[in-house]
Amino acid sequence: MNVAMRLPGRIGPNALLITAAAVPLTGWAVHAVTLYKQIAAKEKDPLTGLLRRDAYTARARRLLARHGDDVTVVMVDADRFKAINDGLGHAAGDTVLASIAARLTAWAGPRAAVGRLGGDEFAVVLRLNSDRRERRLEQLVRMLHTPVTLDDGRTADVAASVGAAAPDVLGTRDLSALQRAADAALYAGKHSGRAVVATAAHATTPSINGRRAGRPGTTVWGRAA
Repeated sequence: MNVAMRLPGRIGPNALLITAAAVPLTGWAVHAVTLYKQIAAKEKDPLTGLLRRDAYTARARRLLARHGDDVTVVMVDADRFKAINDGLGHAAGDTVLASIAARLTAWAGPRAAVGRLGGDEFAVVLRLNSDRRERRLEQLVRMLHTPVTLDDGRTADVAASVGAAAPDVLGTRDLSALQRAADAALYAGKHSGRAVVATAAHATTPSINGRRAGRPGTTVWGRAA
Protein backbone atom coordinates (compact mmCIF):
# COMPACT_ATOMS: atom_id res chain seq x y z
CA MET A 1 0.00 0.00 0.00
CA ASN A 2 1.44 3.34 -0.95
CA VAL A 3 1.64 6.43 1.23
CA ALA A 4 -1.25 8.17 -0.48
CA MET A 5 -3.56 5.26 0.28
CA ARG A 6 -2.48 5.09 3.91
CA LEU A 7 -3.04 8.79 4.73
CA PRO A 8 -6.86 8.73 4.85
CA GLY A 9 -6.75 5.86 7.29
CA ARG A 10 -4.40 7.73 9.56
CA ILE A 11 -6.05 11.14 9.39
CA GLY A 12 -9.69 10.13 9.22
CA PRO A 13 -12.62 11.91 7.56
CA ASN A 14 -13.29 14.25 10.51
CA ALA A 15 -9.74 15.49 10.50
CA LEU A 16 -9.92 16.13 6.78
CA LEU A 17 -13.11 18.14 7.22
CA ILE A 18 -11.51 20.22 9.96
CA THR A 19 -8.43 20.80 7.83
CA ALA A 20 -10.53 21.84 4.86
CA ALA A 21 -12.62 24.17 6.99
CA ALA A 22 -9.55 25.74 8.53
CA VAL A 23 -8.49 27.30 5.27
CA PRO A 24 -11.42 29.75 4.92
CA LEU A 25 -11.61 30.20 8.71
CA THR A 26 -8.00 31.30 8.76
CA GLY A 27 -8.80 33.86 6.10
CA TRP A 28 -11.71 35.18 8.13
CA ALA A 29 -9.54 35.31 11.27
CA VAL A 30 -6.94 37.43 9.48
CA HIS A 31 -9.71 39.68 8.17
CA ALA A 32 -11.21 40.01 11.66
CA VAL A 33 -7.86 40.95 13.20
CA THR A 34 -7.27 43.54 10.48
CA LEU A 35 -10.74 44.98 10.97
CA TYR A 36 -10.25 45.14 14.74
CA LYS A 37 -6.96 47.00 14.30
CA GLN A 38 -8.62 49.47 11.94
CA ILE A 39 -11.44 50.12 14.41
CA ALA A 40 -8.98 50.51 17.29
CA ALA A 41 -6.92 52.96 15.24
CA LYS A 42 -9.99 55.10 14.60
CA GLU A 43 -10.84 55.11 18.30
CA LYS A 44 -7.40 56.29 19.42
CA ASP A 45 -5.47 59.50 19.01
CA PRO A 46 -2.36 58.72 16.91
CA LEU A 47 0.02 60.94 18.90
CA THR A 48 -0.87 59.93 22.46
CA GLY A 49 -2.62 56.59 22.04
CA LEU A 50 -5.50 57.87 24.16
CA LEU A 51 -9.14 57.46 23.23
CA ARG A 52 -10.63 59.98 20.85
CA ARG A 53 -13.67 61.96 21.98
CA ASP A 54 -16.43 59.53 20.88
CA ALA A 55 -14.69 56.39 22.18
CA TYR A 56 -13.81 58.13 25.44
CA THR A 57 -17.38 59.35 25.88
CA ALA A 58 -18.85 55.88 25.37
CA ARG A 59 -16.53 54.28 27.93
CA ALA A 60 -16.96 57.15 30.39
CA ARG A 61 -20.74 56.84 30.31
CA ARG A 62 -20.51 53.09 30.90
CA LEU A 63 -18.38 53.71 33.99
CA LEU A 64 -20.84 56.28 35.32
CA ALA A 65 -23.78 53.96 34.73
CA ARG A 66 -22.03 51.03 36.40
CA HIS A 67 -20.33 52.68 39.38
CA GLY A 68 -22.28 55.90 39.93
CA ASP A 69 -21.21 57.82 43.02
CA ASP A 70 -17.87 56.01 43.19
CA VAL A 71 -16.70 57.69 39.97
CA THR A 72 -14.66 60.89 39.53
CA VAL A 73 -14.45 62.93 36.32
CA VAL A 74 -11.14 64.73 35.84
CA MET A 75 -10.26 67.45 33.33
CA VAL A 76 -6.60 68.29 32.63
CA ASP A 77 -5.01 71.17 30.70
CA ALA A 78 -1.28 71.51 30.09
CA ASP A 79 -0.03 74.85 31.44
CA ARG A 80 1.93 77.23 29.19
CA PHE A 81 1.99 74.66 26.43
CA LYS A 82 2.32 77.31 23.70
CA ALA A 83 5.56 78.48 25.29
CA ILE A 84 6.94 74.92 25.02
CA ASN A 85 5.96 74.70 21.35
CA ASP A 86 7.38 78.13 20.55
CA GLY A 87 10.52 77.84 22.64
CA LEU A 88 11.51 74.21 22.20
CA GLY A 89 9.78 73.28 18.94
CA HIS A 90 6.74 71.28 17.94
CA ALA A 91 8.55 67.96 18.30
CA ALA A 92 9.16 68.82 21.94
CA GLY A 93 5.50 69.75 22.30
CA ASP A 94 4.49 66.37 20.91
CA THR A 95 6.80 64.63 23.38
CA VAL A 96 5.25 66.57 26.25
CA LEU A 97 1.72 65.68 25.16
CA ALA A 98 2.65 62.01 24.83
CA SER A 99 4.26 62.11 28.29
CA ILE A 100 1.15 63.65 29.84
CA ALA A 101 -0.94 60.93 28.21
CA ALA A 102 1.33 58.20 29.55
CA ARG A 103 1.18 59.66 33.06
CA LEU A 104 -2.60 59.92 32.97
CA THR A 105 -2.87 56.31 31.81
CA ALA A 106 -0.51 55.08 34.52
CA TRP A 107 -2.34 57.07 37.18
CA ALA A 108 -5.87 56.07 36.14
CA GLY A 109 -5.27 52.39 35.47
CA PRO A 110 -6.48 50.09 32.67
CA ARG A 111 -10.19 50.22 33.48
CA ALA A 112 -10.53 53.99 33.28
CA ALA A 113 -11.65 56.12 30.34
CA VAL A 114 -8.74 58.36 29.37
CA GLY A 115 -9.19 60.64 26.38
CA ARG A 116 -7.56 63.46 24.50
CA LEU A 117 -10.36 65.88 23.73
CA GLY A 118 -8.20 68.16 21.60
CA GLY A 119 -4.95 70.13 21.69
CA ASP A 120 -3.56 70.01 25.22
CA GLU A 121 -6.90 69.10 26.80
CA PHE A 122 -7.43 65.69 28.39
CA ALA A 123 -10.18 63.97 30.36
CA VAL A 124 -10.24 60.97 32.69
CA VAL A 125 -13.19 59.10 34.16
CA LEU A 126 -12.30 56.47 36.71
CA ARG A 127 -13.65 54.65 39.72
CA LEU A 128 -12.46 56.85 42.60
CA ASN A 129 -14.60 57.46 45.67
CA SER A 130 -14.55 60.30 48.19
CA ASP A 131 -12.31 58.45 50.67
CA ARG A 132 -9.37 58.41 48.25
CA ARG A 133 -10.19 61.32 45.97
CA GLU A 134 -8.10 64.08 47.53
CA ARG A 135 -4.99 61.95 48.00
CA ARG A 136 -5.13 60.51 44.49
CA LEU A 137 -5.65 63.93 42.88
CA GLU A 138 -2.64 65.27 44.77
CA GLN A 139 -0.65 62.33 43.40
CA LEU A 140 -1.79 63.18 39.86
CA VAL A 141 -0.70 66.81 40.20
CA ARG A 142 2.76 65.71 41.34
CA MET A 143 3.07 63.36 38.37
CA LEU A 144 2.01 66.07 35.91
CA HIS A 145 4.56 68.52 37.33
CA THR A 146 7.53 66.19 36.83
CA PRO A 147 9.95 67.46 34.12
CA VAL A 148 9.91 65.64 30.77
CA THR A 149 13.12 64.45 29.09
CA LEU A 150 13.00 65.21 25.37
CA ASP A 151 14.38 63.03 22.58
CA ASP A 152 17.46 65.25 22.21
CA GLY A 153 18.31 65.01 25.92
CA ARG A 154 16.96 68.41 26.92
CA THR A 155 14.55 68.69 29.82
CA ALA A 156 11.23 70.49 29.64
CA ASP A 157 9.62 71.83 32.79
CA VAL A 158 5.94 70.95 32.59
CA ALA A 159 2.82 71.61 34.61
CA ALA A 160 -0.89 71.02 34.23
CA SER A 161 -4.08 72.32 35.78
CA VAL A 162 -6.54 69.77 37.13
CA GLY A 163 -10.24 70.02 37.89
CA ALA A 164 -12.47 67.20 39.11
CA ALA A 165 -16.17 66.60 39.56
CA ALA A 166 -18.03 63.79 41.27
CA PRO A 167 -21.65 62.56 41.26
CA ASP A 168 -21.71 62.26 45.06
CA VAL A 169 -20.89 65.99 45.33
CA LEU A 170 -22.97 67.41 42.49
CA GLY A 171 -25.90 64.99 42.56
CA THR A 172 -25.75 64.09 38.87
CA ARG A 173 -24.31 61.28 36.77
CA ASP A 174 -24.58 63.21 33.52
CA LEU A 175 -21.16 63.19 31.86
CA SER A 176 -21.55 66.57 30.14
CA ALA A 177 -22.63 68.25 33.39
CA LEU A 178 -19.74 66.70 35.32
CA GLN A 179 -17.21 67.70 32.66
CA ARG A 180 -18.48 71.27 32.63
CA ALA A 181 -18.17 71.49 36.40
CA ALA A 182 -14.70 69.90 36.36
CA ASP A 183 -13.66 72.32 33.62
CA ALA A 184 -14.87 75.30 35.66
CA ALA A 185 -13.01 73.98 38.72
CA LEU A 186 -9.88 73.56 36.61
CA TYR A 187 -9.96 77.21 35.58
CA ALA A 188 -10.71 78.34 39.10
CA GLY A 189 -7.39 76.79 40.13
CA LYS A 190 -5.44 77.49 36.91
CA HIS A 191 -1.66 77.63 37.54
CA SER A 192 -2.23 77.09 41.26
CA GLY A 193 -0.41 73.75 41.37
CA ARG A 194 -3.35 72.00 42.98
CA ALA A 195 -6.40 70.04 41.89
CA VAL A 196 -9.77 71.66 42.50
CA VAL A 197 -12.87 69.55 43.11
CA ALA A 198 -16.03 71.15 41.73
CA THR A 199 -18.78 72.37 44.02
CA ALA A 200 -22.36 73.31 43.20
CA ALA A 201 -21.15 76.81 42.29
CA HIS A 202 -18.91 75.42 39.54
CA ALA A 203 -21.86 73.48 38.12
CA THR A 204 -23.73 76.71 37.37
CA THR A 205 -20.97 78.17 35.18
CA PRO A 206 -22.40 79.14 31.77
CA SER A 207 -21.38 76.77 28.99
CA ILE A 208 -21.31 76.43 25.22
CA ASN A 209 -21.52 72.96 23.63
CA GLY A 210 -20.85 71.39 27.01
CA ARG A 211 -17.75 73.46 27.76
CA ARG A 212 -17.12 76.44 30.01
CA ALA A 213 -18.12 79.70 28.32
CA GLY A 214 -14.98 81.60 27.36
CA ARG A 215 -12.84 78.49 27.02
CA PRO A 216 -10.79 78.68 23.80
CA GLY A 217 -12.58 76.93 20.97
CA THR A 218 -16.05 76.80 22.52
CA THR A 219 -17.61 78.51 19.54
CA VAL A 220 -16.19 76.06 17.00
CA TRP A 221 -16.34 72.69 18.74
CA GLY A 222 -19.05 70.24 17.76
CA ARG A 223 -21.44 68.51 20.07
CA ALA A 224 -20.75 68.17 23.75
CA ALA A 225 -19.18 65.05 25.12
